[in-house]
Amino acid sequence: MLKAALLKLGGAAATMLAVSLLIFALLEFNVEGVAAKVLGQFSTADQRHAWLQANGYFDPFVLRYLRWLGGFVTGRWGTSTYYHADILQLIRPRLAASGLLGGAALAVTIPTALILGVAAGVREGSGLDRLLSVFAILSTSVPEFASAVFLSALFVFKLGWLPGVSTLSSGPSLRELALPTLVLAISASGYISRMTRASVAEVMTSPYVRTARLKGASMARIIRGHVLRNALVTPVTVIMLQIPWLLSGVIVVEVFFAYPGFGTLLYQASINSDIYLIEACAMVGVVVVVASQIVSDILCAWLNPRLAMTGGRP
Repeated sequence: MLKAALLKLGGAAATMLAVSLLIFALLEFNVEGVAAKVLGQFSTADQRHAWLQANGYFDPFVLRYLRWLGGFVTGRWGTSTYYHADILQLIRPRLAASGLLGGAALAVTIPTALILGVAAGVREGSGLDRLLSVFAILSTSVPEFASAVFLSALFVFKLGWLPGVSTLSSGPSLRELALPTLVLAISASGYISRMTRASVAEVMTSPYVRTARLKGASMARIIRGHVLRNALVTPVTVIMLQIPWLLSGVIVVEVFFAYPGFGTLLYQASINSDIYLIEACAMVGVVVVVASQIVSDILCAWLNPRLAMTGGRP
């Protein structure tokens, strides 16, 4: 078990190093391009050369990468060329805003998806099961911008119940969080509920469930005592995969509703060629992805201890 945990941690560290090297190579291998993005397209060749010399860009590539990686680890992420502010201080409130939105979306998505998935899996082939299948197909096939437009047309323009933007200018507001949260919840809940349904349906056919039924145990007791713990391994993995998606994959939702989150910051950094801010946002995304996978492995091992003993293999 300890060996498996060490292997997972080593694999996570290796993944982060590999991705960080790729990010740095893609964005900073061409030093002339870096100087042009930082100083602007109207800077002269002499100005760019002097800037590159002063910032150590003529050093070997490996040395520059290690210096950049050390700066990221120690919290020295540089200065944004577009916002002219310290990147770490710039990212913190945006991460908090995306965390608030993501947490609200998960708070709606998880119980809804699990309840629907368990109910459909227990009654496989029923009307509820078919209805869930239709909902899952629709929710996963409709892109976020389309559902955002539809919900805005309904709740903002038709009914006038909710605001069309979520700027949080006066602090967090339930009315401003409602629409982006609903869009994210619809996009994620269909897939999670479908995976939960498949996992529950598989567990319902297992021998120990059939034995419990033959002994006269109630369905509620069977679900609580036998089905949930064994069936939740797959849904937990899927739910943890939603966290990195909520962090960096909600750019469309945040930009659509003018939400001041991490996704909007990454979008603005990209369109303004803010190279240092792009690097920092990409590395934050890598850290979140790796951390969410580690937490997922821990939760799955707790739900099914056999996974811990086999290194994550059922």
